[in-house]
Parts: sequence; structure tokens; C-alpha cells
Amino acid sequence: MSEWSWVGSDDTKVDEKDILTFPSGVVVGRFGGTSRAGANKNEDATLLWVEEGEWEFAAVLDAHQTAESACLVVEVLEGEKERIQSILKQPIGKVFDPLQACILDIFREPEFLARCQEVQGETAILLVCRKENYLWWFSIGDCVAMLHHPELAAHGQYNLNQRHFYEWIGKASSFHGEIPCYGSGVRELREGTNTIFMTTDGLLECPGDPYPGGKEIFAALDEKSVEEGVANLLHTIEENGVRDSTTIVAWRLDNRCEATWPGNLRKP
Repeated sequence: MSEWSWVGSDDTKVDEKDILTFPSGVVVGRFGGTSRAGANKNEDATLLWVEEGEWEFAAVLDAHQTAESACLVVEVLEGEKERIQSILKQPIGKVFDPLQACILDIFREPEFLARCQEVQGETAILLVCRKENYLWWFSIGDCVAMLHHPELAAHGQYNLNQRHFYEWIGKASSFHGEIPCYGSGVRELREGTNTIFMTTDGLLECPGDPYPGGKEIFAALDEKSVEEGVANLLHTIEENGVRDSTTIVAWRLDNRCEATWPGNLRKP
């Protein structure tokens, strides 16, 4: 089991690009923005758990005002590690519904919501879990999850979630009302090579707009290792003078399971 977490307030990475590689080929890329553009802090955060060959569970967070809300969420998820990981060890049919119920329970816990009132600012959070040939995601806010496979790209399909600009966890929380607001879903991986990609918004809102969407992002990763592709993305936004921090989690896997096809079509 590989476990790792980071909060930008502890190590800002301003003017510094950083690439880390974990088991199962999971790559984390961090860049705290360029000081010449005014970057002087980093409010992103990441959490990663990998059971090599079995599953990956990743979180990226993007806070504002301070990193306190992101730090709180990472702390709480780590405190619930045994509970979450026990779900991930179950047979595939018993993973994603209980996992989502667990996450909702954590974020609706009165003690957690009370602690949210004590922090300065709020955070977006994106969770992604892969087990076998399925991918689950849970999103509050404007971080982005994408999935690349040639069969999906042929239809212009890249995004798993839609960015929402008025959802957060923290002082102002999408979970303080009677009805929590979030997005979630499950996708079947296509047969062959799939690339899973998560990012905070610095990459998407870079001056010059080099990476407005999945087509441009995955073109930068095409025919490269994931490490080389992520490094290429970070180099470009540094050259373009991005101010906002960017945190990326990406990995590539070969799915041997046959995917669903329409009844009137044969698999190519």
C-alpha cells in the first residue's frame, strides 16, 4: 500500500515544478505558479492511496483565501482511512455505492461541519477511484476529472465531471444546507489503454489558453510517458506566466476487460 498527501501551504512550489511517480504508474505534478506573475502562495492539496494492481484512490483540492479548508479535508479523509479502504477491498459490486455513502456521511457529519465554520476560506474537492474496469468520481467545485481513450476521443468525449463555480467545502459549504450539492458518477473503462487525468484550475485558466479542454491536454500526453506528458504541461504554463497553482494527478492503465458496445454493432 502506498499512501501520500500534501498541502500547498506546507510547500508552495512557487517557481518550482515537481513530478512524483507512485506505484501503478500514478504521477503527481505540482507547480505553484510564477512569482513574476504575482504567485506567492499555494492553496492546492492532494491525497493518494494506491493498492498496486488493485485500486487507486486520489483527491485533488483547490482552496481559496487560505489553505485551511483543504488541510481540514485531507486531515479528515486520512482520519477515515481505515473505513474508506475497507470499502475499497470489497468485491467490485460492493464498492462504489457504499463508497459514495461513506463520503457523504463524512462531509455531513455535524462535527466536521462545525470545524468547517472555524477555517478561513473554502475548497473545491475532486475524488477519483479506479477498481477493476470501472472509474468512480465525486466532485464539489471546479476541479476537473478527464478520461482518455481513442474510442471516446473520436466522439469528443473527455470530461467526467462538469466544473461548478459555487460549490465548496469550508466556511461557505455546499453541505451546510438540508440538501448537499455535488456531482458524482461511474464510468466503464474501454478496452485497451485508458488515461485518467485530474487537475486543479491553474492549468485550465493559464494565460494564452494553451489547454482549454481535454483535446489539448491529451495531445500533450500523446506518445509520451505520463511523467513526460505532465512535465510538458507544467513547462508550458510556466512559460506562459501562469499565476495560479496547478496540481495534476494522472495515470495510464491497460484494461483487458471487454467494454460495452451497442447491440447492432460489432466490436472493431
